[in-house]
Amino acid sequence: MPKRIGVGDLAPDFTLTDQSEKSINLKKIFEQKCVVFFFYPKDFANLCTTQVCSFRDNYEVFQGLGAEVLGISADNPATHQLFSEKYRLPFSILSDHGDAVRKLYGVVSSLGFLIAGRVTYIIDKQGVVRSMFSSQVRIKSHIEEAFEILKQLQ
Repeated sequence: MPKRIGVGDLAPDFTLTDQSEKSINLKKIFEQKCVVFFFYPKDFANLCTTQVCSFRDNYEVFQGLGAEVLGISADNPATHQLFSEKYRLPFSILSDHGDAVRKLYGVVSSLGFLIAGRVTYIIDKQGVVRSMFSSQVRIKSHIEEAFEILKQLQ
């Protein structure tokens, strides 16, 4: 596994398909605004739903801080579409089939490799990682950490 991408590193670019089967490219977004993207294990799992809905509930705040939000899991676009519709998600959730981007960023699984890592990254407009927060259970902290960093970037 490659080294984990961390604060100060250039964010590796990627293009993934979202819930509408649209290709989303990281670089095209961060050239316009900061990006907050988070890896989560699985659509419809309890903690994952809580995490994704926390980002949904705070989406306008993220937008106000000049950031776009993206969620990433290995689920396929069709599952993402159902998940997005059920929870009325205003942002793209991307399908990382085969965990290629998760591996590119060095996001490791936890609990003996049973659960995919839950990590949030903040990327500035120059493509530099400004924050990387990892916690399987401190869901609210993913949001709080992102707000603090985005406020500093303003």
